[in-house]
Amino acid sequence: MIKDIALLRLFQLVSPGLPIGMYSYSQGLERAVEDGLVTTSDQVYDWIEGLLEQGMTQIDLPILARLYDTWSMGDISKVMRWSATLMAYRETFELRAEDRQAGQALARLLIELDFEDAAFWLRRNDATLATLYALAAVRWEIPKQEVVTGYLWSWLENQVLCAVKLVPLGQAAGQRLLIKLADLLPEQVNKALSLTDEEIGGSAFGLALFSSRHEMQYSRLFRS
Repeated sequence: MIKDIALLRLFQLVSPGLPIGMYSYSQGLERAVEDGLVTTSDQVYDWIEGLLEQGMTQIDLPILARLYDTWSMGDISKVMRWSATLMAYRETFELRAEDRQAGQALARLLIELDFEDAAFWLRRNDATLATLYALAAVRWEIPKQEVVTGYLWSWLENQVLCAVKLVPLGQAAGQRLLIKLADLLPEQVNKALSLTDEEIGGSAFGLALFSSRHEMQYSRLFRS
């Protein structure tokens, strides 16, 4: 029963219905579509695969795992260090703003759910989504590998939904992409969890370029 409840809590954390506004960000994809770099389902696959392997696996997921561990130990100084480290990897103003706004939004929600620890992050510039997500996961006793997998799935689903709206793709094409990309997730999660501190790091030049260009895009559906 405990495991079943933890799984349900994970579903709640990764649900698109979680009121933190992640649906309003495209992470540079909108500009890549506007500039003609991503116009087909195959190109969407290549774009997301690149971000997955160069960014999520090398940066976000291993840092999320460390945030989970440090919250578990109650070591707030290390939580702050890893949260600041993750924010430092955001290469554009837009990406930093997205992470901060999503993290603070989740902090507000968790305060309403009686997570007293979340209040500390409500106005911090180094608040990240992963930081508050890890806090909720630890308090709800969700196992770490499931936490990392759920976080990655939530990111993947949001990227595909953005592509469905922007390219645009049909709903069936979007589901086919999810199936194909989901096959990559177990290996990438295992790789992320095996990285040492010294191996964390990477950069997706295209993401930085198109995110910075998206900040100045005249007409857009997604938030900058």
